[in-house]
Amino acid sequence: MNYAIVEISGRQVWIEPGKFYDLNYVPGNPGDKIYLNRVLFISHNNIVKIGTPCLQSICVKTKIIKHIKGRKLTILKMKPKKNIRYKRGHRQQLTRLLIEDIL
Repeated sequence: MNYAIVEISGRQVWIEPGKFYDLNYVPGNPGDKIYLNRVLFISHNNIVKIGTPCLQSICVKTKIIKHIKGRKLTILKMKPKKNIRYKRGHRQQLTRLLIEDIL
């Protein structure tokens, strides 16, 4: 089983080749190739390599599939005894990345 743990936009994500992941917004156009070089851990055919903090010679080849929005969050604020109520919504910008290969 081949997998790696990489750091993307401040988060550590367990990734496998051939799968796609929804991550925080990554600037770029759909179809662009992105190389992730902050690889913290890799397992390739039960051979494990651990970085301190990152592995220098390993990178992950990804492709932007599309930009999407996350599910809607509703924010309610109320001040008691003042008849003040706020209702706001928020949708996080996300990027869907396809993991092509772990080099």
